[in-house]
Amino acid sequence: MKIIRKTNYVKKIAFSALALISMGVFAQEEEKSKFNFSGTVDAYYRSNITAPNGEEAIAPGSSFANLDGFSLGMANVIANYEGEKVGFVADLVFGPRGTDAIFASPMYSATGDIVNQLYVYWNVSDAVTLTFGNFNTFLGYEVISPAANFNYSTSYLFSYGPFSHTGLKADFDLGSDWSAMLAVMNPTDLTELNGTGDYAVGAQLGYSGQFLNFLYSQGGFEVDFTGGFDVSEEFFLGINAAHFSQEDDGGTFTGIALYPQYKTSENFSIGLRGEYFMEGDFFGAIGDQFDADGDASVFALTLTGSATVGDLILKPEIRLDSASEDVFIDNDRAPTASLASVLFAAIYSF
Repeated sequence: MKIIRKTNYVKKIAFSALALISMGVFAQEEEKSKFNFSGTVDAYYRSNITAPNGEEAIAPGSSFANLDGFSLGMANVIANYEGEKVGFVADLVFGPRGTDAIFASPMYSATGDIVNQLYVYWNVSDAVTLTFGNFNTFLGYEVISPAANFNYSTSYLFSYGPFSHTGLKADFDLGSDWSAMLAVMNPTDLTELNGTGDYAVGAQLGYSGQFLNFLYSQGGFEVDFTGGFDVSEEFFLGINAAHFSQEDDGGTFTGIALYPQYKTSENFSIGLRGEYFMEGDFFGAIGDQFDADGDASVFALTLTGSATVGDLILKPEIRLDSASEDVFIDNDRAPTASLASVLFAAIYSF
């Protein structure tokens, strides 16, 4: 340590230098750290074409846009702090879409189902980041926020996969476009507390925007591939494929979805989601109305336009679902295997 001589002159110099250094350090810290406040607000109109509307209205169970007529999506409010080494994210959701995504959260909290993400992180080095708390899942192509998805309604794969996890994960930058992640978490969907004494483990291997994901939770194992390719400057093709199997009771699901998207101008794009999804045994979300075993498959096509007006995104959409079981009803209230519907969504980002 430097010895500072006890003279007034030297004290003044030392104090001035210390002040300048402190100001410089503070200014550097100001530059390297940042507090952000952002989010989205969305609403939509939805109507069936081949099925009743009003009190008897039905919708694909996977859609996250399953309400009738003029309907609310959610308000998503995100506060995050990005320090040089550490930071946090507090992500809150209010409204039907958010409630659907965090359905298992209000087990303990008196605030109810509003926490989408709540975590802290530490950049241990340029190559390693630790995250602790509740964070959105690393599996799948689609996410909860409608602004981050091309299609407004969501896929069956999204609905069946976990939405969020609570635990500790480590992300690794392996260099040359390679990355990896390891995580220890509460069982799937238990985001506020554990309550079981069991734990889930997750892993991810990534290369240049392509990700192979693994999750094991309470006897269930899921493998998931998520990626995409820029075919040209205007044309993008996204891909998601997953398989899940349960050890004890044999429940399974398998699905694949393709997301071709074409940008026609700076302010408009059009995209198609084509998805085939098959479930088995105990799941039953496709066929539980008319098939007690819950064994069913579905092929769904969703055509979406995306127009930007400043910070507002407008999304007209038409969706066709065709199942192997009569899980829908037609306009005569008779069981049928298909459903056609339209919606128009408006999403504002701030």
